[in-house]
Amino acid sequence: MVPVDLANSTMGYFDTLPKSFADVPINDGEIETESFLTAAEGLVALFDAINPIAFKPVKVDMLGNIKKIRDKYLVNPVAYCTLQKIVQAEAGQKDRTATQGLLWLKRGLEFTAKALRRNMDNPAEELSASFTAAYGVTLKQFHGMLVRPIFTIAMKACPYRKDFYTNLGDDPEQVQQGLEKWLSALETILINLNAYYEKGNYAKGL
Repeated sequence: MVPVDLANSTMGYFDTLPKSFADVPINDGEIETESFLTAAEGLVALFDAINPIAFKPVKVDMLGNIKKIRDKYLVNPVAYCTLQKIVQAEAGQKDRTATQGLLWLKRGLEFTAKALRRNMDNPAEELSASFTAAYGVTLKQFHGMLVRPIFTIAMKACPYRKDFYTNLGDDPEQVQQGLEKWLSALETILINLNAYYEKGNYAKGL
């Protein structure tokens, strides 16, 4: 799937989504793989509403991690129908590519979710401030000295908040409602994944 380019689309962001995080099934605590990956690909298009050039490294990284998970899923879609089943299958193995990909994708999604939640909760705060603060409490601790400046530049390149929300759609009320529904669902998924990784200590060695 190729994420929708919002910069060249007349539709709002939530109109372009093939799958929202709100539509990702979670059964018995396990997250459906295919739906999650499609929703995550849709999130990547969100960076086109922020700054497609400055956030290109973020997009490339996230899409690369999505591919790692999907490649594993396609080996056996039935056996790997949930994210948890993929991680469980790789536990104890030397090759944990999909587990690592999901770990880093989770971190990227958490960075995005915290930035957007902070911005929604602080109507007077500009997007650059929200994303900078979110980076400081999420991805920054995992990045080395060579990567941090790239993300710092990206944060500074965020558009004015009014322009960002306009890019998400023409109707402000619909945009806010759509964003809240989508973001709340993403936050629920992240709570699930964080608890799962922590309980099983699946991030060890990655």
